[in-house]
Amino acid sequence: MGKSLFEKVWEAHAVREMPNGQTQLLIGTHLIHEVTSPQAFGMLRDQDLSVLYPHRTFATVDHIVPTNELAEPYSDPLAQAMIEELRKNCADHGITFFDTNTGKQGIVHIVGPEQGITQPGTTIACGDSHTSTHGAFGAIAFGIGTSQVRDVLATQTMALNKLKVRRIQVDGQLAPGVYAKDVILHIIRLLGTKGGTGFAYEYAGEVFDRFSMEERMTVCNMSIEGGARVGYVNPDETTFTYLQGRPYAPKGAAWEAAVESWRSFASDPDCTYDDVVHIRAEDIGPTVTWGINPSQAVFIDETIPTVQEGKTESDRASIEEALTHMKFAGGEPIKGIPIDVAFIGSCTNGRLSDLKEVARYLEGRKVKSGIKAICVPGSQAVSRIAEELGIDQVFKDAGFEWRGAGCSMCLAMNPDKLVGDQLCASSSNRNFKGRQGSPTGRTLLMSPIMVAAAAITGQVADAREVFDLLVPTASA
Repeated sequence: MGKSLFEKVWEAHAVREMPNGQTQLLIGTHLIHEVTSPQAFGMLRDQDLSVLYPHRTFATVDHIVPTNELAEPYSDPLAQAMIEELRKNCADHGITFFDTNTGKQGIVHIVGPEQGITQPGTTIACGDSHTSTHGAFGAIAFGIGTSQVRDVLATQTMALNKLKVRRIQVDGQLAPGVYAKDVILHIIRLLGTKGGTGFAYEYAGEVFDRFSMEERMTVCNMSIEGGARVGYVNPDETTFTYLQGRPYAPKGAAWEAAVESWRSFASDPDCTYDDVVHIRAEDIGPTVTWGINPSQAVFIDETIPTVQEGKTESDRASIEEALTHMKFAGGEPIKGIPIDVAFIGSCTNGRLSDLKEVARYLEGRKVKSGIKAICVPGSQAVSRIAEELGIDQVFKDAGFEWRGAGCSMCLAMNPDKLVGDQLCASSSNRNFKGRQGSPTGRTLLMSPIMVAAAAITGQVADAREVFDLLVPTASA
């Protein structure tokens, strides 16, 4: 009987079965950043341990780095201290560090793929929940905690429970104006934020076959929001074309051997899954969250649920809590709600294709007066290419602030924060209470093109109407 990619990668990296039933798993690639690594390195020092395989660890700075300051020392002393600590730890242990002066710095989940570090058939770990992004390449990628960061640094392994596998198959043709972000928000809306608990999600079907690597990354990125520990897409020619020629990708004869190996990790046609979900692409519309978790979402032409629409007492309590925090009335249309801030960026939607797609429609338009709009490229490489193409000027001419690379307003561990109860149209991945820096701040998740439409109109808007999206386009 055939095997899924998850089973193949797991078995290839299993060191041993432990007495508690977990598997000691070899981690092929370890990615670190400034927030979850200092304590882990401190634990190594306390136990007089070194990094076992430093060539398998790569570091960058993203969470705390300010996007509106280029020169050090930063005005935030904590941010300065954290980046200096990461520099020291990388230097002490011989770890490759994509520092702010390298031209390669950026959000860890954007830097790994664009450098060719993220490769099919591997296991990847990082002290960040959105490590699932790297599964777009046919890797098994886990977000881990600080103690596990320590374990991987010291042993290049970690203990894990084996997951079940759910195949989510999306077939058909997405309508114009519907993007990868809408696909994953729809999946989470259908299955819930806990629907993926104990599962790895395998994304498949005609839609994913056609998706670019950056679109696949957008979906895999938010697997964790659906409760799944892992999300992946089987590697194919799209994967190999993306990786070829990147700095850390194999070269020459090693490239051909690598592709042959990578191809073998794809799920076998006769493999079995613990669950299979079928979704029609035609059933997905531009999606906007209205509540305080990513499953609380509606299509742009729908209304916000009422408390009475909850099927259980728990559902009704959740809706009521969300409506109270968001200051929305159940039954009102999501379309037309005024916004205060528009944010394009994050490891979900801060890639070059996201910015190119928005720039196509933003050119010649203006952000509505009174709206704060910022665009934050996901890496220095993305920023450099965007500036070479003149994309930055399109955003600036429209009234967006063009920032340096970083996580920015996605989680606000930097100066980019909401103030008071500001309502933000955001291309990021979480709409939890306080996520964007203010306890009373409010977040609406949507695709980058929908954020742009909201910025221009000053309210939640249907980008299909604002930009006259009449024909299918390459999306992000």
